[in-house]
Amino acid sequence: VVTTGFLMRAMIGGLALGIPLSRWFLITTGFGALFMVSAKRYSEAVQMAGKAGATRALLSEYTTGYLRFVWQLAAGVAVLSYCLWAMEEGGVARTSLLPWRQLSMVAFILAVLRYAVFADRGTAGEPEDVVLRDRAMALIGLAWVAMYGLAVANW
Repeated sequence: VVTTGFLMRAMIGGLALGIPLSRWFLITTGFGALFMVSAKRYSEAVQMAGKAGATRALLSEYTTGYLRFVWQLAAGVAVLSYCLWAMEEGGVARTSLLPWRQLSMVAFILAVLRYAVFADRGTAGEPEDVVLRDRAMALIGLAWVAMYGLAVANW
């Protein structure tokens, strides 16, 4: 349900801006959101283990093993679909100095791997804190923004 909300936001944003959205972009968005949400739930389950009644009722329906499987699967699909999206030709002029869009795959993969470190530790309970407070994640994010910005600018 949460993932659907993120996917709907991306679709509405594309419609509002008149930008055609690639199916690979939508798959990346959906599975990226599922990765973040399931990693958050996994972290909550790990932190609340053995504390009866101190967690969401929904978490009692899932094992930590299952939640780990979901975030790992979602991370893999998000990385694969991002790579396929970045490799699409889609009307991009070939006058840039370097293939910035394709190079942005490196930053995306590093960001997923870095976030997975927190998920694996059970400390990804607040994704915005992880993304904004971790120096490595901030640097990876800046690198991604720079590379993608250069791709959009066709530099």
